[in-house]
Amino acid sequence: MPFAPAARAAAAPLLALSLALALTGCGTTEDSPGGSSDNSPAKSASSAPQVKQPKQPKANEPFDYQLGGAYEPPAGVRTVIRDRTAKPAPGAYNICYVNAYQTQPDAVDWWEENHPDLLLRDTDGDTVIDEDWDEPLLDVSTAGHRERLAGIVGGWIDGCARDGFDAVEADNLDSYLRSDSLLDREQAVAFADLLAARAHRAGLAIGQKNAVEMSGARDEIGFDFAVAEECGRYDECGEYADAYDDKVLVVEYRRADFTTACEQWGDRLSIVLRDLDVVPAGEPGHVNARC
Repeated sequence: MPFAPAARAAAAPLLALSLALALTGCGTTEDSPGGSSDNSPAKSASSAPQVKQPKQPKANEPFDYQLGGAYEPPAGVRTVIRDRTAKPAPGAYNICYVNAYQTQPDAVDWWEENHPDLLLRDTDGDTVIDEDWDEPLLDVSTAGHRERLAGIVGGWIDGCARDGFDAVEADNLDSYLRSDSLLDREQAVAFADLLAARAHRAGLAIGQKNAVEMSGARDEIGFDFAVAEECGRYDECGEYADAYDDKVLVVEYRRADFTTACEQWGDRLSIVLRDLDVVPAGEPGHVNARC
């Protein structure tokens, strides 16, 4: 893959955050690592929040990307992206991060114990891993697997809605590219269809995360906006902008790329410069700027 998404770069701080929350009352239930409700497909569908029209993000509003830990949004920020284990930022449009196609390294034991067949495995029976971030891939290769996974991930999405988030971004849509050809684009799209329906049923908008080659499938899947990491660096912002009517949240990690993105797209798209580890404000290495 051509770049390193900060969602996975932030794996270490997120592991600590998830463990801290688990120890302070956000307990792990039988059907979800990191805490959520009963996530069997049948129960989750019937107990989902009452359907309401999802609130959409606005184009070119200042936003912040807080996956490494929540903190007070900078002045003027109107949209905030936080991990699903965090609480929404008061007064902001809040987007909930969910790792939908891969699993965090600290959750592998839970998957092995509860749903070992939902981890993608090679012909030797070994899990297929995104080596860059040590994240095993989930197996979306069959309709049955996708339905069961949608029950689990859908439970997290419902949890985002209950916590007061306005939208969700489902990460690793492009994991099929790291599957040693065991998964394909059509299977990834089919799983995205289920997640988009689940988000909308919960009253949440849902964003495409990266995977610019999927932008043409917006209407097919039902994505409402996009979160694009380093589209300035790789000259991809225009494809996202065209597909999503400028409802694109851009994250850059190098100041030169941030400057380029702002010069080319600052009057149309929401753009933020963050440090690669997206550490909270006040911690060493924190970088945060907007056009």
